[in-house]
Amino acid sequence: MKKKDGMTRRDFIKASSATAVGSTFFLSSCASTANAVKRVDSAPSPQTKVVLVRDVNVLDEAGKPKFDALLRMLDQAVAELTGETDSLKGWRSIVKPEDRVGIKTNVWKFLPTPPELERAIEQRVRDAGVDGSNIKIQDRGLHSDPFFLNATALINTRPMRTHNWSGVGSLIKNYITFVPKPSELHPDSCADLATVWKLPSVIGKTRLNVLVLLTPQFHGKGPHSFSPQYVWKYYGLAAGFDPVAVDTVGLRILQQKRNDYFGVESPLNPPAKHILLADTRHQLGVADMAKINLVKMGYAKDLLI
Repeated sequence: MKKKDGMTRRDFIKASSATAVGSTFFLSSCASTANAVKRVDSAPSPQTKVVLVRDVNVLDEAGKPKFDALLRMLDQAVAELTGETDSLKGWRSIVKPEDRVGIKTNVWKFLPTPPELERAIEQRVRDAGVDGSNIKIQDRGLHSDPFFLNATALINTRPMRTHNWSGVGSLIKNYITFVPKPSELHPDSCADLATVWKLPSVIGKTRLNVLVLLTPQFHGKGPHSFSPQYVWKYYGLAAGFDPVAVDTVGLRILQQKRNDYFGVESPLNPPAKHILLADTRHQLGVADMAKINLVKMGYAKDLLI
């Protein structure tokens, strides 16, 4: 039998089956928890919009992202999210000239936020009237960074990938550098990552979340695991005002890719429970696909969702 990452397909199916049992138990438990949680409002939550934009021409022949294509994709997402036909009006409704805007990026060396995307976001923030001296792009050490601690607006962006401790690294987890000791959030598969979003330096400041799905990583083994074998060209960005909803969409795409690749139901191990618990335990956002208004734009082949 063909081996994948040192495992035969038979070994993989056995391991996946065992994990699936555990994951089923976990999801059932979380469903019970969700039913017991008292929501902030008694009425059903309105649908949360997530815009998934894809462009097969966003990567050049070497796989490098193109600035102009990313700028167009961002503008499409912002126009759809804000309801503005003019994307610049949409950006101006997200940030104001008097804002101090922190762009929270991610510098993980194997799959960082593309510099072209950082520049595209910065360009549009400037176009919305924010002076360059009031814009900063950074990832690490935000718990002690004066600019980010005093920012009035945050834009959150990072690539989607599997993660050894939290199941996936995505938008909710991206704010962990606002915490002096991130390891304190590692227990129980990083179940309570959403608590970071309640810090004074974060709460209520995030104006836009952009999940990078250009070349996501769908599988890994061990800390900081990376292999080109487990990334694929998806050509996408997912954007929204609710980080939980955007992460939920990204997780669904990643899970379907795993299933297709391995030819068997292949749940993440550990499960990305922090996304569901960000909704049911911490009321940060919506993790129920039935309540998410997913708008798909652009390249439609192999959407996986």
